[in-house]
Amino acid sequence: MTVDEHQAADEHEAVDEHEAVGEHEAVGEGRREHVRVAVIGAGFGGLGAAVRLRREGITDFVVLERANGVGGAWRDNTYPGCACDVPSHLYSFSFAPNPDWPRAFSGQEHIRAYLEHVTDVFGLRSHLRFDSEVRRMTWDPERLCWDIETASGFLCADFVVSATGPLSDPKIPDVPGLDSFPGKVFHSARWDHDHDLTGKRVAMVGTGASAIQIVPAIQPKVGRLTVFQRTPPWVLPRVDRAIGRAERRLHQLLPLTAKVRRGLLWGIRELQVQAFTKHPNELGFVEQLARRNMARAVKDPALRARLTPDYRIGCKRILLSSEYYPALTRPNVDVVASGLREIRGSTLVAADGSEAEADVIVFGTGFHVTDMPIAERVVGADGRTLAQAWKGGMEALRGASAPGFPNWMSIIGPNTGLGNSSMILIIESQLNYMADYLRQLSVLGGRAALDARPSAVHAWNRRVQDRMRRTVWNTGGCTSWYLDADGRNTTVWPGTTSEFRRVTRRVDLAEYVVLRPPATKKPPRETAMKAGQDAAARTPRETAPKTEAPA
Repeated sequence: MTVDEHQAADEHEAVDEHEAVGEHEAVGEGRREHVRVAVIGAGFGGLGAAVRLRREGITDFVVLERANGVGGAWRDNTYPGCACDVPSHLYSFSFAPNPDWPRAFSGQEHIRAYLEHVTDVFGLRSHLRFDSEVRRMTWDPERLCWDIETASGFLCADFVVSATGPLSDPKIPDVPGLDSFPGKVFHSARWDHDHDLTGKRVAMVGTGASAIQIVPAIQPKVGRLTVFQRTPPWVLPRVDRAIGRAERRLHQLLPLTAKVRRGLLWGIRELQVQAFTKHPNELGFVEQLARRNMARAVKDPALRARLTPDYRIGCKRILLSSEYYPALTRPNVDVVASGLREIRGSTLVAADGSEAEADVIVFGTGFHVTDMPIAERVVGADGRTLAQAWKGGMEALRGASAPGFPNWMSIIGPNTGLGNSSMILIIESQLNYMADYLRQLSVLGGRAALDARPSAVHAWNRRVQDRMRRTVWNTGGCTSWYLDADGRNTTVWPGTTSEFRRVTRRVDLAEYVVLRPPATKKPPRETAMKAGQDAAARTPRETAPKTEAPA
């Protein structure tokens, strides 16, 4: 079924959005908008959640987005050369196939256009609230809902889906002297397109997934490019190509061909998982391919030595580029095999003592992954923030639910990341879990909330961490952004995507506590008799103590 066919199928389920969204409830002396579901973020996770909610027949929801457009990471990252390292036909929703991908590996502009198209086709515009960054979100145990303060106003929601994503808040290291640098400074995810780099002395700090795309894109125009490499990455060629008109037409006329293509791309990556998770030594062959790739492009043995990692391939994400190594060999490029230690005016000093002059500093230093800023803004049932609850390390039941935070779930939460496949597969699995979560709340009836049992969360996390011990991410000898400050891998899923789909297919109520609104206060003496008569006519569910009941 194509995206357009889904649109036609959804038309008969559409409701008047002005009636579906925008109910209000009294709060103090004012009125606050009330919605059934609030989704935070309008990237792949948030838009996927919105589509799934509509397909479940739920239209009373809003998508809160801090920026002024959809796209998430693919809206924010507009640096030169920005593209995906997952094949296009696997980096898209299964329920919204795109037969018109122009390249095997799509660029940022094509992915964002795809998300805009999904937004329009599935009728999500009326649910979007732009410029509505969440400032505070507090659980109300009396009303069993989340009070949400945003940049554009206040609302309350029965259920919250946090889809802010781990790659949304850039991290710039605290380098001594940075504040006094006289030139331009920006992060790769906040690229300043108004600043012309032509002829400038540019310092690229970091050699991760963004940097290996930026370096070959800007190398021809800058005067001097100095790459500060704290740890060299393993790089394989990116076998990219244009997808011809005839090929795209075939996928349009015979959607099964696109489905088969997606299936093959998925299957190959599923077969690779055991090498990452159980038998890291099997990655030696891939390592040899990477060494040959480097040797073909880098003839200088001294430079090749600086670019050769000293850890097992796969410990950090394997990067794909056919232009990165050739760019590093150009006369106007210097590779400093050390991190940036301090800045003295326009002089950048590396940890090994070497110096370089720069007019512009570009930080490709990653994101707040294990310390997501949104966690500071979420206040749970016991008054603690999510950041405080996760002080000893992030953990969530099936990557979704944290104890003490009822009716709240994350998309791409703890231990849901992938080292070799498409995160869209994980997102869709979590959308299945979200849908069943909401079904369970409907079955329970009345005002109800689900709070993950600490014992269930700890048991889940223990199993995940036990499996993590054998993986290349923990045994490969590197320090990566997969690890938190204590060296625990709280980021990656140590299994296949098909396994993750199985374990998130249904919500197990035994892993949750069912919450009900607390009983009302004892009525005054003069109204006690009337209250007792009214209570006799109520159902047992209504008169039972409404604190919390085990599932």
